[in-house]
Amino acid sequence: MVCLKNTSGREAVKETKMRRKIPAGMYLCIMIIVGDKLISEDILEQEFICNLSACGGACCVEGDSGAPLNDEEAGLLEEELEQIKPFLRPEGLKEIDEQGVFVIDSDGDVVTPLVEGKECAFTVFDEKGTAFCGIENAWKAGKTKFRKPVSCHLYPIRVLKLPEYEALNYNRWKICAPACVLGKQQSVPVYRFLKEALIRAYGEEWYALLEETAEAYLQHGVQDL
Repeated sequence: MVCLKNTSGREAVKETKMRRKIPAGMYLCIMIIVGDKLISEDILEQEFICNLSACGGACCVEGDSGAPLNDEEAGLLEEELEQIKPFLRPEGLKEIDEQGVFVIDSDGDVVTPLVEGKECAFTVFDEKGTAFCGIENAWKAGKTKFRKPVSCHLYPIRVLKLPEYEALNYNRWKICAPACVLGKQQSVPVYRFLKEALIRAYGEEWYALLEETAEAYLQHGVQDL
């Protein structure tokens, strides 16, 4: 690992090699240390705005597993289930009744169950067939304090836990091509699109540091961090 120091004494990772499984859609690139997090340069450089009218909420349907949950979320989902149930489909409720609010996937991760191996059991569809999160619909209606899994809120960022850091990577997925086009049209980088989610996950102070780091990186490159 080759690091560079910036003026505040924080380290920026110029090059790193990690011998571990990298989730599908991720790849190794320049990583920048922001506080106690490793941030992929793509999160600062790539542009992205979810375009539901174009993708139809495909991220709720595609994939091999449900939404990743941390321990706190799994417990909270169990506690809040009765408040969320009225916002779910019969198909989803059936899977939840049979499997529970979470299952363990083939990688050993805690995730939401799927409906017949397809969409997340908490997914609902509007009249146009666009997928939405039933948990979030319940939250918007003021029925639950749980908004939705932070892994969903942070997408297209995926988090990889390392011994000393959490590594935040930009997940490239072909179903999100419309989001990349819209983000480019409006010049909105990933970290700005996900401001609310990142503050929810890591706090306002950390996000302010991320913005400061992004500004320096985008203006001068990693050598001036």
